[in-house]
Amino acid sequence: MSEDHTHVREFFGARAAGWDGKFPEDGPAFRAAVADFGLRPGDRVLDAGCGTGRALTALRAAVGPAGTVLGADLTPQMLAAAQRAGRAAEGTLLLADVARLPLRDEVLDAVFAAGLIAHLPEPAANLRELARVVRPGGRLALFHPIGRAALAARHGRELTPDDLRAEHNLRPLLAGSGWDVTSYADEDARFLVVAVRRHQGG
Repeated sequence: MSEDHTHVREFFGARAAGWDGKFPEDGPAFRAAVADFGLRPGDRVLDAGCGTGRALTALRAAVGPAGTVLGADLTPQMLAAAQRAGRAAEGTLLLADVARLPLRDEVLDAVFAAGLIAHLPEPAANLRELARVVRPGGRLALFHPIGRAALAARHGRELTPDDLRAEHNLRPLLAGSGWDVTSYADEDARFLVVAVRRHQGG
């Protein structure tokens, strides 16, 4: 495991048990983001970096009983917290690195990723891996329950031009990784970027 991965796993592992209690007001934001993502009944969707599985219930409701919901996370404690919360009933939980997913090419219709982008050790390569497992025309949602400015304030930081999630950085990053941005929203109450998996040669 790389040093980056060890750090991420230690950071989230230490916080897993109290994670949901720390952000209890995030539930409606997750539900609204999933609703705006436009999943259809029967879709196959991955929650990449699912943490305690806060999106799984909304994802399951969106794709219905005929759909497939997977939740992948690097941190065993986060997946254990998801199980304790009863969210394993909504989908299949995988202890997996989103940089090397144990999935076939083009097997998914969509990937939902909450709070993931800031923790990717190699963003371009990691976003290409997400593109690999999604069919052409499938979609990606990059979500956070609060926007960039609010998140920076929460952490006592200033927003800087090199922020990966700034539109002028994120659009070309996604484009170079096989994704075309269709909407970009950075508001106090949420950050939600939706992109479509480009057709080969497109």
